[in-house]
Amino acid sequence: MYRILLAEDNPGDVLLLREALANSDINCELMVAEDGQKAIALLQAVAADVTRLPDLIILDVNLPKHNGGEVLAQVRGDPAFSLVPVLMLTSSASPADQATASRLGANLYIQKPSDLDAFLGLGKVIASLLADR
Repeated sequence: MYRILLAEDNPGDVLLLREALANSDINCELMVAEDGQKAIALLQAVAADVTRLPDLIILDVNLPKHNGGEVLAQVRGDPAFSLVPVLMLTSSASPADQATASRLGANLYIQKPSDLDAFLGLGKVIASLLADR
């Protein structure tokens, strides 16, 4: 069973991502943090126990309290997470956000699809990231 940390403040997007994972038969524990501060606290809690590290971290860019870039900087600043892939999944199409994510070490930056089928298709992208681990 995979362990995925999702930092996402939109409950609708959390629900859609759960559906995308289920549609791609990804057996996982999905840990959800509703803001950047909770994401950082959760990451710090699991960093102490390498058996509990997530297999994938999915971050929204526009999170309250600490944005996705700040969370990503924390992730990449901790050696415990050096091999954990990070997917930035966001509504932001900003080239500056994309450049920041790339500079900070995100493995992939995807703009959230507005089409339901395309959103559900994200499960295949996630499965690919997990398979590469």
